[in-house]
Amino acid sequence: MRLSARFVLASLALLLVVQAAGFLVIRHSIQRNAHAQLDEHVTIAGQVWQRLLDQRAAKLNQGAALLAADYGMREAVSSGDLETVRSALDNHGARIGASLAALLGTDLAIKAVAEGVDPMLGPALATLAPQLAQHPGSGLVGLVAQRPYQFVMVPMRAPTLIGWVVMGFPLNQPLLDDIHAVSGMHAALVAQPVGGAPLVLVHSLKPPADASPLANQLADGDLLLGAEPYLVATTPVASGPEGRIILRLAGSIAAAVAPYDGLQWMLAAITLLGVVAFGVGSMWTAGRVTKPLRRLVRASERLGRGEYDEPVAQDRRLDEIGDLARAFDHMRVNVGAQREQIRTLAYRDRLTGLPNRLQFRDDVQRAIAQADAATDHLAVLMLDLDRFKHVNDVLGYASGDRLLAGVATRLQEVVRDGDVVARLGGDEFALLMHAADVDLAVAVAQRITTAFEQPLLLDDHTVDLSAGLGIAVWPLHAADADALLSRAEVAMYAAKRRTAGAQVYDPAVDTASALNLSLLSELRRAVDNHELRLYLQPKIAIQTGSVCGAEALVRWQHPTRGLVPPMQFIPFAEQTGFIRQLTLWMFEQAAAQQVALAVLGVRRVSVNLSTRDLLDLELPEKLDAILRRHRALADGFCLEITESAIMDDPQRAESTLNRLAERGYKLSIDDFGTGYSSLAYLKKLPVNELKIDKSFVMAMEKDAGDAKIVRSTIDLAHNLGLTVVAEGVENAAVLALLHELQCDEGQGYHMSKPLPIDDFCDWVARWQARPPAAPGLATELRAGAPLLH
Repeated sequence: MRLSARFVLASLALLLVVQAAGFLVIRHSIQRNAHAQLDEHVTIAGQVWQRLLDQRAAKLNQGAALLAADYGMREAVSSGDLETVRSALDNHGARIGASLAALLGTDLAIKAVAEGVDPMLGPALATLAPQLAQHPGSGLVGLVAQRPYQFVMVPMRAPTLIGWVVMGFPLNQPLLDDIHAVSGMHAALVAQPVGGAPLVLVHSLKPPADASPLANQLADGDLLLGAEPYLVATTPVASGPEGRIILRLAGSIAAAVAPYDGLQWMLAAITLLGVVAFGVGSMWTAGRVTKPLRRLVRASERLGRGEYDEPVAQDRRLDEIGDLARAFDHMRVNVGAQREQIRTLAYRDRLTGLPNRLQFRDDVQRAIAQADAATDHLAVLMLDLDRFKHVNDVLGYASGDRLLAGVATRLQEVVRDGDVVARLGGDEFALLMHAADVDLAVAVAQRITTAFEQPLLLDDHTVDLSAGLGIAVWPLHAADADALLSRAEVAMYAAKRRTAGAQVYDPAVDTASALNLSLLSELRRAVDNHELRLYLQPKIAIQTGSVCGAEALVRWQHPTRGLVPPMQFIPFAEQTGFIRQLTLWMFEQAAAQQVALAVLGVRRVSVNLSTRDLLDLELPEKLDAILRRHRALADGFCLEITESAIMDDPQRAESTLNRLAERGYKLSIDDFGTGYSSLAYLKKLPVNELKIDKSFVMAMEKDAGDAKIVRSTIDLAHNLGLTVVAEGVENAAVLALLHELQCDEGQGYHMSKPLPIDDFCDWVARWQARPPAAPGLATELRAGAPLLH
């Protein structure tokens, strides 16, 4: 994604985050204010409810008191004229709007009721009468046939108590509608009978709203009625032994929030306009910022193509972009100057001013490309000074530099016009001669030799000059520049070996070199082509005669050359670094065979590590990966290292060996006794084993000096807590001597030569199955019994 797009998106994202945060805060405030308003409305609704009850109670009380004070009513009650009483109850109840009127005796039993009164009045009054008698004139709420009523009861005296007058109003929907009209809150009366389910008696909700949640969920707070949220609060109305009646007040949260919807829509519109305006502004700003950057990108592309002449446009800006453009232009100028300097350094020798190896190679390639192979000839003469290192050591490097400069001058004086003289490096020089065959090249080489016969004067010292000169001619000796230079160098080294002044390239002196190069090239493909073979040479425990281990060796089964001896490719693999791949290949093959070898009793396989292996800091991790791949164990390997490998970089080698020892590998010093510093490092290195070099073992039964060296090495190793392996066991006599000297393990052709893995397994099986010697291996050896081969 481009910078301008990221800038615009980041700006818009930031704006949206800020607006969203503001919207959430406002939304939260609206919800909080709506709840606060509803809480206030609940309080108002409760007050309205109480006021309405008080007003109706006063009205009932006034009507009941008037009826109780009526003389005719008292006379009718005293005389027992119930018809007159019922008529009076009807008239007075109709006058004040009471839907229920009754006369109770002094025992609170019903004597007369107005017409049309629910027959369930009796049980209801029987429950409420004691409470009404205790609080005459006050309004109490009770249920009559699942309908809530407000009752008032006053005493009738003449002058003593002759009865009670009871009047009541129903608490119906019009009353709850009045509450809604005044406070905006819906109301519902809910009965909670003892041992029964709550029941909504009457409510002010409009269909199709379902009021049942008001009875099913009696907790105060938010409640869904249908699909609309309400804030619900509870007010107690009446209670008794059969249960209680409560008033549930519900205020619509959506209705409370509705006045703010317009504000929220306005905020959304402002946000949308802000996003559009902010996006346009961000795009304009991003364009202002990135336009000069795009010019700088184009300028950097020109610089990448090597075009340093065109200045970088700066627009005379004084901000950071302008500073960057000016810095970029200064970089262009500096890089251009440095490029010219680098080209000079890359193609010219600073000491002599001559072309260097790279320039000389280009000159040779160019000359070959311009020449005609049928008619033209080119000659390359390469020379290497004799005893130049001696001059540096005796007279100093400054004198050596002056000597090189003097040689360059003499070469330029004797060559033809148009020929190229170059210094290839160190004390090597080269000459490219156009239109020159072998005879002319030899003649020029003779002139150079003659010029070198005059000594060179360096301060008070006279230095004799001589050099080995090699000549190669195109197209006679090579078809391309690299081959021509290589063969001129081969001829030069041949001249130095023969101490001849000049030597023309002879293919006979280059056969071995070409063979080695071919082998190295093919060796790199040998691993991929599965041409390498794993060979194992057994090790035996000398005291018991049992097979205890094996050394892993590599052989190369070349498709055309046959089995290539290790000495023909291992040294070159070491020189080129390919030995690392060979080591890992051997370790991988041995790890894959670990289980099969363990079944045969071969507990450990030894693998040789080269100098380059020890200097590889990642070697432990590479070996760990192989172990994991084959589920092999580190203690099943012994890693053999030579003294020379340790001495190349002792600190680095010690670090690698410590990490390998920590992982459980057994470490062995190979060819012990052929170096100079093993004793100094034995106490520091985490080695477990010494392997005595075969040069001391092979003839120890004939050479007393070798036997003493072997004996001393075994005693030294045992005193240090190390095991000893003797390699080069060629006969039974040597093996018997090693047994007497308490050597731990032996390895050599007397037991077996290195074998392919299948043949090795067969050999181990035969060896382990041989008849046991009594009382031990030493007896068998002294008796001259032949060992199994």
